[in-house]
Amino acid sequence: MAEVITVARPYAQAAFDKACELGDLKGWSDMLQSAAGAVTNSEVRAIIASPRAVKAQVVALMLALCGDKISEVQRNLVRLLVEGQRLALLPEISMLFEVMRADAEKNADVVVTSAFDLTEAQKQKIAAALKKRMGREVRLSCETDPKLLGGVIIRAGDKVIDGSARTHLSELANALA
Repeated sequence: MAEVITVARPYAQAAFDKACELGDLKGWSDMLQSAAGAVTNSEVRAIIASPRAVKAQVVALMLALCGDKISEVQRNLVRLLVEGQRLALLPEISMLFEVMRADAEKNADVVVTSAFDLTEAQKQKIAAALKKRMGREVRLSCETDPKLLGGVIIRAGDKVIDGSARTHLSELANALA
């Protein structure tokens, strides 16, 4: 998996740099997500992977799937990916682009997993604390997992804050053993 990310990173960086230059992070984000969604379709993936597929036809297919709002520079990226046989990397390119975009816009996507549904007040309190700690606007996504027993697990990128009762009980059991 690391190899795919390594190959996708320069394409994502180039797309991000161009989007910043043009001042169109949202437009590029939409295009990359649309194209990534297209290549995850099994029928499209089969066409892309086929040795009989003509590159011009694959380009035409991808451009048609991306829609008519795609700019000429974005079309060139699609052409480049087809020529380099890198279309399958679009989901990773899109994901890396979104990470760069969130960093540039000072946003953080945070997943909060709790044993029970959180109230609106609890969500606001968590968001405010994370905003203060991270120095970024926080977009919360909440999930429930009854196996936690109580408490919460907060995931922001590669950072994890585990305040679940299950983890505390496990730590206590290890300390007593």
